[in-house]
Amino acid sequence: MNPDGPIPGEQALSWLDAHAEDRKRAGLSRQLRPRRPDSDLLDLAGNDYLGLARDKRVGGAAAAAALRWGTGSTGSRLVTGSTELHSELEFELARFCGTQAALVFSSGFTANLAAVTALTGKNCSIVTDANIHASLIDGCRLSHAQVAVVGHCDVAAATRALATKQTERAVYVTDSVFSVDGDLAPLAELAGACREHGAALLVDDAHGLGVLGEGGRGAVHAAGLAGAPDVVTTVTLSKALGSQGGAVLGPRKVIRHLVENARSFIFDTGLAPGSAAAALSALTTLKDEPERAERVLTNAMTLAVRLREAGLTVSDPASAVVSVRAPSADAALRWSEDCRAAGVWVGCFRPPSVPDSVSRLRLTARADLTEPELERAVDVITRTAPKP
Repeated sequence: MNPDGPIPGEQALSWLDAHAEDRKRAGLSRQLRPRRPDSDLLDLAGNDYLGLARDKRVGGAAAAAALRWGTGSTGSRLVTGSTELHSELEFELARFCGTQAALVFSSGFTANLAAVTALTGKNCSIVTDANIHASLIDGCRLSHAQVAVVGHCDVAAATRALATKQTERAVYVTDSVFSVDGDLAPLAELAGACREHGAALLVDDAHGLGVLGEGGRGAVHAAGLAGAPDVVTTVTLSKALGSQGGAVLGPRKVIRHLVENARSFIFDTGLAPGSAAAALSALTTLKDEPERAERVLTNAMTLAVRLREAGLTVSDPASAVVSVRAPSADAALRWSEDCRAAGVWVGCFRPPSVPDSVSRLRLTARADLTEPELERAVDVITRTAPKP
């Protein structure tokens, strides 16, 4: 082989280099940045809303479970991957959120894939909000259903789409809290539209659990829809509960159907016992300390008000998420890097992660943020803001 000649097969994936250069020129390059366990950065980028990911009770429960049950679940839930911890977690989640039953998955992503694909199909119509999470979008793509996308939080458009469906069954799919700006879906109104036209309502409450509703029971509970026979909820265990995994909650017949038909449940290795134990411990802590949910919202509002008073364009937080608009993708990236260099870690959302193509910093409030930390965050974000 000629050492100066082309390497056999190198052309097959050569397009990736051009793709990477295009993203770099557009200011959309991404990179992995491992964090240290002892970092002194003030974290406003993660989703540990209740401050439980490092709670000693939660970590201790995970460690004890790993020692007792092993570090992995050892198989799919239908083979060897279910433990007493999984069953207990499902029971407690359902009781806390006010539903008949729950089913735990290895991630929120796989829970959403399962709910969308198993509850729809070729003879079903899906109507979705334009700003749903990527996992729900992928579920729609895999569903083989007829999919109609309507405007963000547009109940009238949702009603028209459901009224004109050409299939026997229909499901409306939405986030409860939209992760970019933290705004809320009009769940009660959407439920009314669904019932008018015989459709089910599927709600991703990933950013609502632990933050909204009575004692953090979630946005579905807050909307008075918990336990409704036509409402299915998905949640993640990796945000407010500081663990890993996801779950689907709803009527028992829905959970039974998922166990028997959802490919991302049947063919996926079960959630690790340590993660199930951590989520259980966090849920117990939330029940014992419901004021944590209230503090999240208070801290989010404090951040938003103070940043807006400083002249920045800030979302109205209805949840833990506060977004601050940036003039461009490059400016957002530089802004986030400057914040990090000054000791504050913020999220940086750029296309295609944002549905409106507007780049922004994404801040997440936590229950355990102190007043000095809030002051520090506001100072750093305003001081490093791009100049007009």
